[in-house]
Amino acid sequence: VQLQASGGGLVQPGGPLRLSCAASGSIFSINGMGWYRQAPGKERELVAAITRSDSTIYADSVKGRFSISRDNAKNTVFLQMNSLKPEDTAVYRCSAGRGWPYQNYWGQGTLVTVSS
Repeated sequence: VQLQASGGGLVQPGGPLRLSCAASGSIFSINGMGWYRQAPGKERELVAAITRSDSTIYADSVKGRFSISRDNAKNTVFLQMNSLKPEDTAVYRCSAGRGWPYQNYWGQGTLVTVSS
């Protein structure tokens, strides 16, 4: 399974940004995908995840602001990030796997910087 992430960049506080993660290869083995992030000097943390049955889970810090979704036809998962805060600044990576926490496969990181 290969994961290709895109969509990072610089955004002002309060602004939106959407990340995409396209999966290819043996995707039949994937039961869930997620987005993780790691800020400088901090541990990697789960941002959001979505299962094959469309169950979702979010970190408390992003609930109500971020939304994870997927396009099955394009084998792509999206992370819509709204009302971004400076503390959302981090390298975001998408992951996929057979079971929780869906970390069998990783995409490359994409940097999100929230700053004025």
